[in-house]
Amino acid sequence: MKQFLDLEDIDNVDELIKNAITLKSNPFSHKELGKNKSIGLLFFNSSLRTRLSTQKAAQNLGMEVMILNLNSDGWALEFEDGSIMNAGTAEHIKEAAAVISQYVDIIALRAFPSLTDKKKDEEELIIKSFKEHASVPVVNMESATAHPLQALTDAITISEFKQKERPKVVLTWAPHPRALPHAVPNSFAKMMQMIDVDFVITHPEGYELNPKITGETPIIYDQEEALKDADFVYAKNWSSYNDYGQIKSTDESWMVTLDKIKAAKFMHCLPVRRNVIVADEVLDSEQSLVIEQANNRTYAAQAVLKDILEGK
Repeated sequence: MKQFLDLEDIDNVDELIKNAITLKSNPFSHKELGKNKSIGLLFFNSSLRTRLSTQKAAQNLGMEVMILNLNSDGWALEFEDGSIMNAGTAEHIKEAAAVISQYVDIIALRAFPSLTDKKKDEEELIIKSFKEHASVPVVNMESATAHPLQALTDAITISEFKQKERPKVVLTWAPHPRALPHAVPNSFAKMMQMIDVDFVITHPEGYELNPKITGETPIIYDQEEALKDADFVYAKNWSSYNDYGQIKSTDESWMVTLDKIKAAKFMHCLPVRRNVIVADEVLDSEQSLVIEQANNRTYAAQAVLKDILEGK
């Protein structure tokens, strides 16, 4: 693996999942691999699990870690070619990416969408600019439209907890007071299409995701019908794609409860709003896998970094 910008950079997803589970049983087995190497974690937005798990993953491989919160600690970056920088930006990505590449062996970055300009968000300007101007591998810790590390984590978790060869997995929209990005549901949908599961998406009408991503995945507007016989239920809110970034509904009846999911395992990427997205009774039950998912974030990142280090 030369880089990890999206799930298409994975050569063999089943093998990568197995590698992550193997690393989980012996996380320090490749500590010499990252010796005398460093990774720069660059954040344009806040982070808890992504930051700490990626840092831990790198340290498990023997790497040194440098962290920079670009919105508060760095210069405001300019990404447009030919721009006259006489306003708020102080440094161009061409120099910034080139300089950072001299300090680290891998760049990992996190940058959220605006949710106001669909075309610009889908261009993925920040992560693609780093890819173009950096001279070291780039890892996506969540971008405007994708969260591939989270999706890999989710696939690892399903692999560990599935009770049958081809489980039914349901991605359900759930209410939230704020407009949220599409990165997590986008990548989850793409990952479920890459592994052997019976995958269904359910949401209110008007919350269709990018059809280029959902493809032939069945979309059911009746949540109860969609959840029937589910083995795994993944709850996530997202804003409208067609009316980009808009909240079309806050229907509280879509909150996930034990009565709805029956015996299914519950999944969420966290952070989660209790008794809005999902009821306490679900999160506090043995059916909840959210803590196990969060733990697997480390080994998903570690499997990716290991592949990149071995490919250098």
